[in-house]
Amino acid sequence: MLDRLSRRLFVGLALAGAAFAVPFAAKDAQAQATLKWAHVYEASEPYHTWAVWAGEELAKRTDGRYDIEVFPASSLGKEVDINEGLGLGTVDIIYTGQLFAGRAYGPIAIGGSPYMFRDYAHWDAYRNSELFGELSQGYLDATGNHIVSLTYYGERHVTSNKPIETPEDMQGLKIRVPNAPLYMMFPKATGANPTPIAFAEVYLALQQGTVDAQENPLPTIQAKKFYEVQDYINLTGHITDALLTIVGGPTWESMDEADRKILVEVLQEAAENCTQAIIDKENELADWFRNEGTTTVLEVDRGPFREATMPAHNGPDATWSQEIYDRLQAIQ
Repeated sequence: MLDRLSRRLFVGLALAGAAFAVPFAAKDAQAQATLKWAHVYEASEPYHTWAVWAGEELAKRTDGRYDIEVFPASSLGKEVDINEGLGLGTVDIIYTGQLFAGRAYGPIAIGGSPYMFRDYAHWDAYRNSELFGELSQGYLDATGNHIVSLTYYGERHVTSNKPIETPEDMQGLKIRVPNAPLYMMFPKATGANPTPIAFAEVYLALQQGTVDAQENPLPTIQAKKFYEVQDYINLTGHITDALLTIVGGPTWESMDEADRKILVEVLQEAAENCTQAIIDKENELADWFRNEGTTTVLEVDRGPFREATMPAHNGPDATWSQEIYDRLQAIQ
């Protein structure tokens, strides 16, 4: 009798355990995957705001299968580090400059080169062109990583402690540039001394006089407070810059086709919305800096700067072919 009771008790406990195990197994099967999105920009900037939006939107559209945790301000490493992290699987998504991506596939850097675009409309046509699609495919073939969108970063301008109104004013100027060789094209063409320094270290370098100048778009100059340690914002507009959003190959391959499609749609929407946010900020910031009264905003005749730089477009530092250059210039 006791043995029979023991057997019944054992079977009952086993069935109860199985009943409890089913929901836990189902929960594990549906567990949320959190993607890591790394970038070097401040949490106050639109790039970060729209990356966070993308994470929330991805969670909604995948019914919680995926979300995104965004790591701003170089918290997962400098530009070079996060680019390397894509292939290693230590990061899943990054914002990066075209010139950093150009370290792995040279032709993609053409879009980040000085005075490559006539104006914003030329850049906008390029990002929607067959040429950009082909260059993105070339980058994929070289790295295994997927470029999914291009976000407007803004026109880059020189800040300094003296007025820069002509290329001659750049002579001997020690100017911080990002640590990618093609960022040196404009300074070298105008006689300045380009000095690569990590983005997170620029404010201190300016404050301590390690460098005399730096160059970035107006929203970045505001967000990083460079105007506090520079007397002039010189509107050189020498690069119509943009950030690539790249999904790492290991992450891409781990997702099914339907979820990949949702991810790409979300990232492209984020790029469109962030682009408009940057345009809006650019339109208001020149007056904002003037009203702050800590820096002088100088309008610059860009013609002489462009003329000084264009001979370098297909010089020894170019990482693209003449054919690619001609195709980009022909885009209307």
